[in-house]
Amino acid sequence: MAMRLFLLYAVIELAVLVALVSTIGFGWTLLLVAGAFVLGLALAGSQLRRHLRRLRSGLTLADAQGAVTDSVLVALGTVLVVIPGLASSVFGALLLLPPTRAAARPLVTALAARRAPLIVGVSTVGSAATRRAGRAEYIDGEVVEVIDDVPVHDGGVPSPRPELPRTPE
Repeated sequence: MAMRLFLLYAVIELAVLVALVSTIGFGWTLLLVAGAFVLGLALAGSQLRRHLRRLRSGLTLADAQGAVTDSVLVALGTVLVVIPGLASSVFGALLLLPPTRAAARPLVTALAARRAPLIVGVSTVGSAATRRAGRAEYIDGEVVEVIDDVPVHDGGVPSPRPELPRTPE
């Protein structure tokens, strides 16, 4: 999976660079890549400082989910800005902008909810998450069928449950 993502990254970055060099020339493309990198680093630094101030100021329970999602998006945007390449720098800079983060927040929350296992206060031995991971516990045994004599009432219909012997009155 990681190799496929790296290959996809390399193909996209090379395609962008080839298209830019053929359109505006090598010198301008180099200047544009360097400018996007410096601009992205400046944006990442300002957004990181702003986000850390927000986290230090204290959060209410209602703001906690948005802060966690914003933290993930700021970290991802910073990493994408630092990775060499124009396409990744532009995408990272977009993730660092607050309006774009607000638009991406529901998508990230949905992805995290789908991927993360539910945390409950019961044991997870034999749970669905354990079975999916292939670590389910199995007990080796054999099934033995036992047929008891079923008492029959006077009408020839078996009683739904065994009856206790009756004592003479």
